[in-house]
Amino acid sequence: MDKLFKLKENGTDVRTEIVAGLTTFVTMAYIIALNPNVLTNYDAGSPLWNGVFLSTCIASFIAMAAMAFIANKPFALAPSMGLNGFFALVVGNIVGLTGMSYTASFQAALVIILVEGVVFVLLSLFNIREKLVDAIPVGIRLGMGPCIGLMLMKIGFTSNIYLESDSGRQLFVLQDFFGAPIASVAKANAGSAYPAMVLSAVTIFVGLFVIIALDHKGLKAAVLIGILAASVVYWAGEALFLHTNPFAALATASWLPPFADMAETTLFKFNFKGFVEIGWFTAITLVLTFCMIDMFDTIGTFVGTASRAGMLDKDGRMPRMKEALLSDAIGTVAGACTGTSTISTYVESAAGVGAGGRTGLTALTTGLLFLACIFIAPVAALIPSAATSAALIYVGVLMVGALKHLDLSDIAVAAPVFIMALVMPITGSVGHGIGLGLIACTVIKLFTGRAKEVSVLTYVISALFLVKFFTPV
Repeated sequence: MDKLFKLKENGTDVRTEIVAGLTTFVTMAYIIALNPNVLTNYDAGSPLWNGVFLSTCIASFIAMAAMAFIANKPFALAPSMGLNGFFALVVGNIVGLTGMSYTASFQAALVIILVEGVVFVLLSLFNIREKLVDAIPVGIRLGMGPCIGLMLMKIGFTSNIYLESDSGRQLFVLQDFFGAPIASVAKANAGSAYPAMVLSAVTIFVGLFVIIALDHKGLKAAVLIGILAASVVYWAGEALFLHTNPFAALATASWLPPFADMAETTLFKFNFKGFVEIGWFTAITLVLTFCMIDMFDTIGTFVGTASRAGMLDKDGRMPRMKEALLSDAIGTVAGACTGTSTISTYVESAAGVGAGGRTGLTALTTGLLFLACIFIAPVAALIPSAATSAALIYVGVLMVGALKHLDLSDIAVAAPVFIMALVMPITGSVGHGIGLGLIACTVIKLFTGRAKEVSVLTYVISALFLVKFFTPV
């Protein structure tokens, strides 16, 4: 293991890496069931749902195995939560445009992901994606980590936990519990979901304080133990106060992987004829849109998480960036071939890094757990989202601390970073935050007599983002 992953060189060991991989897994295991829900309009149990479910597990494993053996980095990959929603929207539009069934339209949209993945493989092999990273101003590169940290905290307090009121409105702990004027208003708005909201809020802070206390004592498994402690609190609360059995789902769970459904609906099921029917201009525009969002989401996650792990040099560059980007591209091709939307690097990787993960063994551990979930998905689903929220918030706090490395007295640094810090949590897109940050940095330097400090490539990227934001298709 040491020879394969250079453990001693990176100041880690097998136990730490495995714990880190498990920590990352429990913070992002939600995607295993959520991704097929999003991509199939919550048509659980259908052949397409089963195909996407298996694709989610298998493609994520392939991507993380590539990250482990090609790049030797602790980053975890899975279908992008932002891009899978966009993919589902595209599929719906193809249905309306062509009149094809949802499954046939889904298979046509997979061609877009295949083209995107192949383009990224070529860009990575020829170092073009790496040059894009180098073109980003140092201030923005160093600011990505803190901004992603704020986004992790927002995810932990909001979208990571799904609660629904009696009227069908989605509830968030941050807005609807802590944001309510008084407790009675929160209770009235939440209705029957109020006890679950209270339990979620308690679980979050139990997990957060356990993690902080154990980390203060120098325990490397602090994040994982905190998640487990919070899970026990939530399970006990379900049984005692919500009067439900937290393990009831295991009684009716299916443990056999539905490979036949995958072969029928998603495995190498590219509908090239349907892809041509959507029109070349629309097709090219969609490919470019997926490419831009995924590229800068990935770059932002790599740089931000690597900054937290101390993997960046003094110029904000991450060693073996080319290999990491190539691994991400391989994952997208694998996702297209097996039947899911764009594979991307997850900001939840920061949880594993926070637990001490420094090498590809962390990524491989997470990947193997994803692969195992084709058999044990019901067990992974038992970890309550409120427990994983505690880990996300904790890691987010640590990442925000990197603001101390920025020269915020320089408006050309401060303004773009704080724009990113606002945009990323609100939009949920790392790529959009970076895009607006680059535009702000470019314009500020252009009008303050510092235009020569901006590379030509940065001008080009900023212009492309302007086109993306302001040109409707």
